[in-house]
Amino acid sequence: MAESKISDRKRLRARGRAGGDISLNLRRLAVIATVLTTATPAAAPQDSQGPAAVPDLMLRVGQRVEQYYARARSIVCEEAVRLEPLGSDLLSDGNHVRRLVYELRVAWDAAADGSKPPDATVLRQLVSVDGKPPRAGDEPGCLDPKPVSTEPLAMLLGERQREFAFSWRDSGRTAGRSSVTMDYKSLTPKPPAVTWAGPCVSIDLPGRTRGRVWVDRNTAEVLRLDEGLIGSVEIPVPREQMRPGSPAAFVVERADSSIRYRPVTFRDPDEILMLPESIDTLQVIRNSGVPRLRIVQRFSNYKRFITAGRVVE
Repeated sequence: MAESKISDRKRLRARGRAGGDISLNLRRLAVIATVLTTATPAAAPQDSQGPAAVPDLMLRVGQRVEQYYARARSIVCEEAVRLEPLGSDLLSDGNHVRRLVYELRVAWDAAADGSKPPDATVLRQLVSVDGKPPRAGDEPGCLDPKPVSTEPLAMLLGERQREFAFSWRDSGRTAGRSSVTMDYKSLTPKPPAVTWAGPCVSIDLPGRTRGRVWVDRNTAEVLRLDEGLIGSVEIPVPREQMRPGSPAAFVVERADSSIRYRPVTFRDPDEILMLPESIDTLQVIRNSGVPRLRIVQRFSNYKRFITAGRVVE
């Protein structure tokens, strides 16, 4: 959910002035509808429970993601986005709620030498803004989703799992499925990387996340992925970007996200893919023009491109 590979990093986009509108987009959220896993049979689950089950389960999860990369086809869907400023009580503050609708297309391009799994790319085409056709200048806003994003579950590939510590939490049922819940955290925090470009600033916060993942115990498919920051982060404003009376820094105090998935059935050929159903984000950034923001994203009307431009619903 840029454009380095998806990791545990987060992305901030802001107007080029202190105290302006700042959008904090979790990397896994910026990607939206690229997290898909096929519903082909997986290896039989192991009987072990608790911490002893984690290595085998993570191996299966990594294999599942790789299977998806190997079989993935282009997917399009409709993405409805609501950007809602909040008050100090985290309820709507009465300001304008921006509503966007996108056609979202997902594609994967494998490395030419086959040395790594395909890279997933999401392309958004703006369809409407507040219920009206887009006009010149409507896209992209600093608070809007990125026009191009990359795949959010790459962190679960085998070669990427070593960047995180995964630990057993419990087992139960999630979305009607037998599931295992694991917590994870980044292992190597790094200093923020800040890039100012035109009216927006991009800030990467490597290794500053922790989260929780719900996995189908039988198929190793991801059912839900939650993530947040490990503590607040202060971002100084460069002297050349400051304006009279503006603060010397803004502080990212909170960035919570929750992605939920659902099975989507395609026909001819028959296939069931686990695709995002919703993403909910809450961000709190002190000294920004919109210090508290809720972002709600909903996905529907999935279609699959097979060959020669044919669309199968």
